[in-house]
Amino acid sequence: MAIPWLVLLLALPIFFLGAFVWAVFEHFLTTDVPATLQHPAKLRFLHCIFLYLVTLGNIFEKLGICSMPKFIRFLHDSVRIKKDPELVVTDLRFGTIPVRLFQPKTACSRPRRGIIFYHGGGTVFGSLDCYHGLCNYLARETDSVLLMIGYRKVPDHHFPALFQDCMNASIHFLKALETYGVDASRVVVCGESIGGAVVAAITQALVGRSDLPRIRAQVLIYPFVQAFCLQLPSFQQNQNVPLLSRKFLVTSLCNYLAIDLSWRDAILNGTCVPPDVWRKYEKWLSPDNIPKKFKNRGYQPWSPGPFNEAAYLEAKHMLDVENSPLIADDEVIAQLPESFLVSCENDILRDDSLLYKKRLEDQGVRVTWYHLEDGFHGSVIFFDKKALSFPCSLKIVNAVVSYVKGI
Repeated sequence: MAIPWLVLLLALPIFFLGAFVWAVFEHFLTTDVPATLQHPAKLRFLHCIFLYLVTLGNIFEKLGICSMPKFIRFLHDSVRIKKDPELVVTDLRFGTIPVRLFQPKTACSRPRRGIIFYHGGGTVFGSLDCYHGLCNYLARETDSVLLMIGYRKVPDHHFPALFQDCMNASIHFLKALETYGVDASRVVVCGESIGGAVVAAITQALVGRSDLPRIRAQVLIYPFVQAFCLQLPSFQQNQNVPLLSRKFLVTSLCNYLAIDLSWRDAILNGTCVPPDVWRKYEKWLSPDNIPKKFKNRGYQPWSPGPFNEAAYLEAKHMLDVENSPLIADDEVIAQLPESFLVSCENDILRDDSLLYKKRLEDQGVRVTWYHLEDGFHGSVIFFDKKALSFPCSLKIVNAVVSYVKGI
């Protein structure tokens, strides 16, 4: 019996080394790292590690050991969380929804500003622990009471779990602001990536709710706000830029919306959108709304392929306003609170921010736009990772802090 164990012990290092070599080859064969990015070698290293862990997760999933998303979440939740002596941090549950409350310890003569935060991760990654450092920093530096909301994720939960959990937890908090010492006139909702999409969807859904305090401002950090057109200039220019490639985005979208991956090409080519729907929303989705300077490199004008009704029937919920808040009616957009939008030049979702910015401004909503030429998707999560941080990471966080402190 000793020989099989010996073989296994010898095989394991070869297995892990082989998976890493595969990830490195995949990175250099498929990834573009733009010249405008600072510390490109660091980003390459991080992306190789990311691909390595995803590769391991996919292998474990095929072996029936553990799903890839759960494997990644287990790893990033294993990082030790540092306690902040200036904050009281409490894990709670609003019904079945896990939330984390950050409260400054110092006394305050009046109710504090409140922040509701929805974390990113594409419903695949991310958690309360993963975003603890960011929310801790935001709460401390802005002297605010911050509620971070957890939500159900794939592979066990699909649309509309994300929206439902965030909406229900937000309403619960908004009805109990006095309990948490929050000023009802100064509530900010904030989110990153898919969390930015949740910000857009929830602020829209709360328009006209006279039974709840009105949201004072919304902060959207490189949000995903439309699933109609995945051929915008930024989708073409940055389709292979870490840490969010177009392929990974579409795969995550399909997984969350429970759309079979065989329809991925139809989604990319826009053939799942009926022609009359294209015509209805083209005024808001058109690349003509993107300033010319963002179309100078690597963009080819595009039009959707022939309509595929079968693809539409499979993916039509992708076009719901909860998943594509960019297409909300003018009457709703006009009633939204003032907004802070962050976009990154090297991000596949850059143009989502630009399109949403235009929609808000066209309806008279005050918008503060912060654009980073050296930014990339997911950069904010590295702001406190010391040697693994990037200049753009801290720039984004400090810009958000500065904006929120003005509320």
